[in-house]
Amino acid sequence: MYFEKSLMQNSEQPLVSVIIASYNHAPYIEASIESVLAQSYPNIELLVTDDGSRDDSVERISRLQELHGFDFRVQENKGLSRTLNEAIERARGSLIAPLGSDDIMLERIARQVAYLQDKPEVGICAGNIQEIDGSGSLRGAPKNLPFRRLDFEDVFLDRKPGAPAPTLMFRREAIEKVGGFDEQIRLEDLLIELKITRSGYSLDILPDVLAHYRVHATNTYKNFHFMVENVMKTYAQFSDHPAYPEVCARYRNSMMLKCVRECPDLAMRLLKEQPLKYWRFKTLRAAFRIITAHKRS
Repeated sequence: MYFEKSLMQNSEQPLVSVIIASYNHAPYIEASIESVLAQSYPNIELLVTDDGSRDDSVERISRLQELHGFDFRVQENKGLSRTLNEAIERARGSLIAPLGSDDIMLERIARQVAYLQDKPEVGICAGNIQEIDGSGSLRGAPKNLPFRRLDFEDVFLDRKPGAPAPTLMFRREAIEKVGGFDEQIRLEDLLIELKITRSGYSLDILPDVLAHYRVHATNTYKNFHFMVENVMKTYAQFSDHPAYPEVCARYRNSMMLKCVRECPDLAMRLLKEQPLKYWRFKTLRAAFRIITAHKRS
């Protein structure tokens, strides 16, 4: 049985399928689900899949499912991309909104649906975020970022501020056009954005703050080895682009500085892989820190 906010189907309001793939986020999953249930938009279906959690996420989700009747599946761990693909297959909506099981929707579905209504060229609609900590307290003020429309070049070359994952809303047709999420690459959002914009759609990012992004000890971006492996695999899918070597080099320069303290061996590896022609001031700063760290160890 699907949770739907409408008492009757309204053919003029597209059905939005919100998909939550839950994995070991027991302290946060209830707030994530409740933020979907609180949306004002009347035509939503909620699909929640627990992807092999080892904490008490299933028990917490089950209690909410009994109250609200949304679609809930429990499975052995399959990974995020495969879980999203399988949920999309059974979803009925023409618009798809994945949400991290540690993040919180603000009032956003109605805003994004209205924006997309007369813009078939837009394959993905997103917005800005406000960071919160593990207890839900705000972490400073959100960035004051304006509206921006991104094409493939903007995303691949990182020419404009990107789309925060907790705010993404996709046209189903755009996801299907590119064959869904790539199950071989575990960092799903960057690759799907590149594939959809390369297929001809735009990615529009509204200035509104549409979600709370939770910062905690196990955020994916803090796993530097995971990020480097999957971002480089993602870029490799576009190695035919003339700027591919430069894009990889710029990413190496950025990650060297970020990971030198916690992962000096990874920073050293990135430094060795960086061609001399792409050494910049960031590279020199990173090299100094890497050498200093190795001397101390």
